Amino acid sequence: MPHFIMEYSANLDDDLDIPALFEQLNNTAIATGVFPIGGIRTRAVRCEHYRIGEGDPENTFVHLTAKVGSGRDPEVLKAAADKVFATFTECLQLVFDKRYMSIGFEMTELHPVLNYKQNNIHQKLASR
Repeated sequence: MPHFIMEYSANLDDDLDIPALFEQLNNTAIATGVFPIGGIRTRAVRCEHYRIGEGDPENTFVHLTAKVGSGRDPEVLKAAADKVFATFTECLQLVFDKRYMSIGFEMTELHPVLNYKQNNIHQKLASR
């Protein structure tokens, strides 16, 4: 963990460099020292149907959710979230400066019992 899920309005297709944005988000998550590298997942969901504000078709949105495992101190998560949001907004700044845009970010902690996973990527990274 974290799993980063970015939803964005389809009218941003020509403005977003999603691979570069994801590289920066992953680098930031790694640099926090809070999250294991093998647990980081980053994906985008293009939203074809949306309505933003008063419905002006020039309005855009990008919302990032970070789902993280439970058990970390809230202050540690807050510090990591602050760094992720700073990177996220910095990467989007050029688009924000030229488009009407809503940028959102939420970090949520997954349920400690009802969260299931199986991952052998940690083993691969440990063997390096």
